[in-house]
Amino acid sequence: MRYLVLVGGLVLSGCVSMEEPPTQAQPNPQPVARSVAPMPASQAARNFVEVVRTVEPVAEAECRVRVPRENCDFRIVIDDRPGQPANAFQTLDDTGRPILAFTLALIAEARNIDELAFVMGHEAAHHIAGHIPRQKANAAAGAVIFAGLAALTGGDLGAIQTAQDLGASIGARSYSKDFELEADALGTLITKHAGYDPLRGAEFFTRIPDPGNRFLGTHPPNAQRIETVRRTAAQL
Repeated sequence: MRYLVLVGGLVLSGCVSMEEPPTQAQPNPQPVARSVAPMPASQAARNFVEVVRTVEPVAEAECRVRVPRENCDFRIVIDDRPGQPANAFQTLDDTGRPILAFTLALIAEARNIDELAFVMGHEAAHHIAGHIPRQKANAAAGAVIFAGLAALTGGDLGAIQTAQDLGASIGARSYSKDFELEADALGTLITKHAGYDPLRGAEFFTRIPDPGNRFLGTHPPNAQRIETVRRTAAQL
């Protein structure tokens, strides 16, 4: 399979396809990192190609061991649309193939190759742990419960629809923090097995806005995520 990478105007042949990500995005994309002085575009491109070359087969092997009936053929894409912030997310295409998407800003702003490896391992872990179908199931359950409550209290069709939408939103968020921590832990293992330092990679969390421990927030506090990586790395 042949891929193309374009970073900062530099074209390289490698293991990454260049295209806009699918519209069905994973509900909890990696939080946007604060801007840092970018490394030269050529070095950023080489780092990313190297990470894809080494991390993707490790993530695929881990996927086949843990969920052998799932599609483990990861496809790595770059979102090259102008003005996109530093971000990464996991999604599925129409055939169920897992997509790991990265913006150019994230590739450029990663301070070292370990950060890129950790982010890639984290996003791959979302698929291996089945977070998209689990989140959809939570959303569906929330929608049914809230709609049923609205109907029992005499709500009209409009009220039932509003309650259904609210229930779906709350249901989707109900375990999202747990999902992020699960992906951090499994991403640590993938990063380590690929030959990178997950502790150094987790320094990414020191530069992104801290979401705190908000009710129905989508991401856990940064300190909790870093501690998850440390604890998991210590067990390897």
